[in-house]
Amino acid sequence: MNNQGTLAKLGEMKLHGMTRAFRATMETGLKQNFSADELVAHLVDTEWDDRKNKKVNRLARIARFRYQASLEEIDFAHPRKLDRNQILRLSNCTWVKNGEAVILTGKTGLGKSFIATALGMQGCCFGFKTLYFNCGKLFSMLKMAHADGTYPKLIKRFAKTDIIILDDFGLHRFDLESRLTLLEILEDRHGRKSTIIATQFPTNKWHDVIGDPTIADAICDRLIHTAHRIELDGKSMRDPKNKKEEKNEKNH
Repeated sequence: MNNQGTLAKLGEMKLHGMTRAFRATMETGLKQNFSADELVAHLVDTEWDDRKNKKVNRLARIARFRYQASLEEIDFAHPRKLDRNQILRLSNCTWVKNGEAVILTGKTGLGKSFIATALGMQGCCFGFKTLYFNCGKLFSMLKMAHADGTYPKLIKRFAKTDIIILDDFGLHRFDLESRLTLLEILEDRHGRKSTIIATQFPTNKWHDVIGDPTIADAICDRLIHTAHRIELDGKSMRDPKNKKEEKNEKNH
């Protein structure tokens, strides 16, 4: 059998994971450790893993996350009323398949953006298309899209995206155009696609944050009632004094 010919054909078919695995088995002599069916299974598994990793990395690049984050990196030791079991339930991404929302609330410094990103990254691992936005920058971008005629294309893209993360919700003042744009985005996604909201404002303050009572009612109706709620409370994780106190507690 001509191994070089086989490698060339695998490369030509763009089976890069399989090529790498086959070359490794030949060079290390591991071929003798496999039966024929085990070798085929090994090559197929390696190709499958390679393609999945590339897809996840591609989805993460498209998402343009603010942080690099994963569920495994979430700190459950810091006292901020974060329920490990709730995060575990969300980790299977059933909420994405059901088109449900996740709302993270709490004071600044409690890791809302990190958790939101970790949930979005988990979605990428399950093959879901994800987009991350800072709310202020998003609405500025959409106003520019209105001006240059690309708004309908963007709205259509948002409607097809499995997970949209809206970070720092409410930090920037909503004008009428922003309210109507947000309502349009949520209307297209309601019950079909998932939205993650990270905000310092508890949901009972959202009417004041959004402004217009009628539009606020419509927005809240599409987000709050069926959402998974993660309500954080505690000392800021960014404060060095708090980190020192936690470290001392662990050492005792």
